Amino acid sequence: MIKAILTDIEGTTSSLSFVKDVLFPYARERMAEFVRQHAQETAVRKELEEVRRLSGKNLNESEVVDQLIRWIDEDKKITPLKSLQGMIWEDGYKKGAFKGHMYEDAVRHLKRWQQAGIRLYVFSSGSVHAQKLLFAHTESGDLTPLFSGYFDTTIGNKREAGSYRKIADIIGAPPGDVLFLSDIREELDAARAAGMQVTWLVRDGALDSKATHRQVRSFDEITP
Repeated sequence: MIKAILTDIEGTTSSLSFVKDVLFPYARERMAEFVRQHAQETAVRKELEEVRRLSGKNLNESEVVDQLIRWIDEDKKITPLKSLQGMIWEDGYKKGAFKGHMYEDAVRHLKRWQQAGIRLYVFSSGSVHAQKLLFAHTESGDLTPLFSGYFDTTIGNKREAGSYRKIADIIGAPPGDVLFLSDIREELDAARAAGMQVTWLVRDGALDSKATHRQVRSFDEITP
């Protein structure tokens, strides 16, 4: 019996194009200015130091920005980058520059599942801060009350089974009672290796008849 649902964001509850065509360019264009203006703030300084540590070099401020831009262009899932992007996106949400995209079927079923007593959680490569911002500023209103918790890469890599075991421990549910939703096969492989049940969202493109995970087009086809 499914007691909890853990969901990805990009390509699952929200369109890939919103993240890649709206959020990423917004942060990329503003990264240098943001670092210049906020580099001495404790939270920002902490992330900039982590960039230096990960690069293995004593980068100056300009070089740190260059490294962050390269990671954006390479679509790297690196924690300090995700944290800084979230800070920039917060300003965009507050200014009304954009609203978080959510698939209508996802909104409908997330509400239905939560009302039925199924606990909902998010696991995304974007920072927890960025996740909450997206769900708080959607075209369907503030959806954050639906969720019991959020996880990002500080818990571990999304393609490693250990991350999903940690999440199951934290939420207090046996892995077999958790359903993980994602559009990425390697993430589904890891969740299943941890003992979770999984469903593969294929929003675009053809379904794979040889897929080892159940594939669906939308949340309408999911019956936890």
